[in-house]
Amino acid sequence: MSSALEKAVAVLEAVVERNGRFGLAEVARQTGLSRQAAHRVMRQLTDSGLLSHDPFGERYLVGHRLKRLSLTALTAAQRGSAAHEVLRGLVSRLGETCNVGMLDGVEVVYLDRVECDWPLRLQLQPGSRLPAHCSAIGKLLLAHLPAKSRRRLLASAPLKRYTPHTVTDPARLEQELASIRAEDFAINDQEYMVGLLGIAVPIRDHVGEVAAALAVHAPLARMGEAEARVHLTELREAAAALGRAFGEDRPGDSTLDE
Repeated sequence: MSSALEKAVAVLEAVVERNGRFGLAEVARQTGLSRQAAHRVMRQLTDSGLLSHDPFGERYLVGHRLKRLSLTALTAAQRGSAAHEVLRGLVSRLGETCNVGMLDGVEVVYLDRVECDWPLRLQLQPGSRLPAHCSAIGKLLLAHLPAKSRRRLLASAPLKRYTPHTVTDPARLEQELASIRAEDFAINDQEYMVGLLGIAVPIRDHVGEVAAALAVHAPLARMGEAEARVHLTELREAAAALGRAFGEDRPGDSTLDE
């Protein structure tokens, strides 16, 4: 019989990999646990904050504690990793700061970042957060959310105006996000800070889902929109390499018995 820890890990993997689209029956089927055992484990994980329960959709989602732990672990794991070396190589070729980020609610969290050598730059550390609606990474990740989740998130988001260029109208933002999905990249043109432009491309996981994003940004004096678009091919190649690097340590699938 499998240990309680193994059962808990299997349930967490099932919920996380399906991005909140699993209920009790699906989790039991995916893990090979009985419904009673799956319910017991999921209740314990929910009580501990590792999962959360959506009472309206009868689905289980990543809890606040697991989200915080995951982001902290991902940020720490980037130091000295193969993915970090990909980012370092990209910065050396482009000559501008590049970063990798993920969406956490209405914010972007930087998992990794390599600064350029220019004295004029925006200095942020891994773990830093920026509002999603006015950053290139944030808009790209919002664009690739399921429509229902995106609408719910934007309805509750404080679309604060940071510069005259910040988009604060939800309908206009939705139009821009549709264009981002079609073009598969996003541009932040002075929307968070006047004089700063960034461009982001998706990082996809082993099944093609958008898991994170890669961006380069620079002052307008060094990189305008036309120059940013020139970097798209190199950014996409680096994003593909990052996706492979992130997947190297992915554990194999397993089924647990009651």
